Amino acid sequence: MIFKKYQLRSYNFRLVALIIITCVYAILIVNSANSAYTLRQGVGMLLSFVMMIVISFIDYNWILKYYWLWYAISTILLLAVKLVGSSAKGAQRWISFGGFSVQPSEFTKLILILVLSKLISMYKDRLNTFKFLGVLAVTVGFQLLLILAQPDLSTTLLTFVICVVIIYCAGLEYKMIGKILMVVIPVIVVLLAYIILDENQVILKKYQRNRIMTFIDSNYSTDDDDEDDGSDDDTYQQYYAVQAIGSGQLTGKGLNNDDSSSLKNAGYIAEAQNDFIFAVIGEELGFVGSAFTIFLIFAIVAECLITAVKAQNFAGRLICCGVAAYIGFQSFFNIGVVTWILPNTGIPLPFFSCGITSLITVFTSMGIVLNIGLHTKVERDEDLFAPDFKG
Repeated sequence: MIFKKYQLRSYNFRLVALIIITCVYAILIVNSANSAYTLRQGVGMLLSFVMMIVISFIDYNWILKYYWLWYAISTILLLAVKLVGSSAKGAQRWISFGGFSVQPSEFTKLILILVLSKLISMYKDRLNTFKFLGVLAVTVGFQLLLILAQPDLSTTLLTFVICVVIIYCAGLEYKMIGKILMVVIPVIVVLLAYIILDENQVILKKYQRNRIMTFIDSNYSTDDDDEDDGSDDDTYQQYYAVQAIGSGQLTGKGLNNDDSSSLKNAGYIAEAQNDFIFAVIGEELGFVGSAFTIFLIFAIVAECLITAVKAQNFAGRLICCGVAAYIGFQSFFNIGVVTWILPNTGIPLPFFSCGITSLITVFTSMGIVLNIGLHTKVERDEDLFAPDFKG
């Protein structure tokens, strides 16, 4: 059955309250960053929240039954991006229709969480074999290559990290991890050396290499005259973002301020309502607002992990771990870029950055986690007798 009878006392109202607080806070930030996006983001957030509540009462085991269908849909959407997708700033990552644009790679993060969780729960006894790990690598790698071809290196790396976390939490033995690292680390070192030392390398797009090089050396001259990503100076965004955060000091300059010293008001914070919204938080709400933002995200991640511990079966545990990794690492990547501790990438901040596709993915993930929390009675199911995952 799609819907089941649940005991509402098992519903995670604490997580729902955290999400509501985060949403209200996020809308206030978006309105201050760029009021032209407030209505659209607010409506999108409200509809996504309602969708989350509906999904929270749909049995996640029923959703997992059709893991192959979700994988097929994800693959079709990623292929459609290459065939009929729209381009912006040198990348073809969106499918546009009716005045709206969706980014399929955002959906892929959640779909791969579901697919991996289902596959591993079905064949958990084979996890520590190279044959099964090879199957997982092909399953994940095929879609990662489609994302990388858009090109979207940052989403590729983030999705890869999420998948690695799920496999680790499933109980991958340290002996197997050691064998994998003995192969992977030398390969990564050689590839990085090739990318850094050879200007004519063919692994990354020129602007992607430039971002890495300017992160390593801010005086590096990009001289980028190829298909550009929209920025002649790859350190420009991060430089002013850090300046904005620093100028906010303890409590910031206030939301919707008309301070003449505001870098946001002067237009120096590019994509203020999107990928660099954390810079607005830092400038207008200071250290206090930035810390509160990180606390809210941390609390949501913690609730996902608590739900994982209490999950009725192995697949549910892995899904919660995957969603926690998704929210946690994506937030880390975004804030790391804005604070200039990571190379410049186009990763949105969950719940805060504008973008309907991102909202749908995040709230769908939360809905599934809420449903997993509702399953308190252990059913006689072969999936339920899985070994404990690594916490």
